[in-house]
Amino acid sequence: MSSIGTSKGVLEIAKFGVYVSVPVALTYLVATDSKTLKKLMGLREYVVYPPEGPRPPPPEELRERARKIARKRQQQQ
Repeated sequence: MSSIGTSKGVLEIAKFGVYVSVPVALTYLVATDSKTLKKLMGLREYVVYPPEGPRPPPPEELRERARKIARKRQQQQ
C-alpha cells in the first residue's frame, strides 16, 4: 500500500514543504531589500582593526639619526 494517501504521508509532504519554503522565503525577503540587508550586516562587525599606532619617522629623519650615530662612533674611536 502506498502511504501517500494516508495522513502520515500528507504530514511528511507538508513538513518537507515547510523545510524548503521557509529558508527560500527568508532569503528572498532579506536579499531583495537592501536596507534590511545593510541593517543585518551592521549588527555584526566582521573586521575589527586594531587602533593605529605612531607613524614611523620619514626617511630623511632616519638618515640624519644614522649620521649622528656614525659621528658619535667616530668620535669615540
